Amino acid sequence: MATGATHPHVITATALVPAEPSRVYAVIADYHNSHPHILPKQFSGLVVEKGGVGRGTIIRFQMRVFGRKQTFRAAISEPVPGRVLVETDLDGNGAVTTFVVDRDSASGHSRVTITTELAVRKGLAGKIERFFSTRLLRPMYVRELGLLAAYVTNRPRL
Repeated sequence: MATGATHPHVITATALVPAEPSRVYAVIADYHNSHPHILPKQFSGLVVEKGGVGRGTIIRFQMRVFGRKQTFRAAISEPVPGRVLVETDLDGNGAVTTFVVDRDSASGHSRVTITTELAVRKGLAGKIERFFSTRLLRPMYVRELGLLAAYVTNRPRL
């Protein structure tokens, strides 16, 4: 997270996914085979530069942001393996995206939360950045959670 003339802004989306948490987490953590299938259309060109499953993986991808395609690189860590996976930007924008997979006590399925924390400027510029980043990212995360639910319910377990 960048410091100085910026402060953190958090964007989040949560959904119930009708599958065991271990299966859901495995899909999220596998950047070679399953993660590409849960990405919304705004993401493209996912390349695994190193590793491929969970901690130690390095990825590169493009994302269409306000009509412009940008390339991002991220390192994957697992602060709580099997429950929390983190993508940390490597190109200096300070963005950190966290996937948390918990068992939902009422349904027994998975409660999945995607959260991104990024640095925004203070003042009016920051208000504009917060508005547009939330408007862009939150619907993408809602779609990604929907694609994740569809993927785990339509794919046989290997």
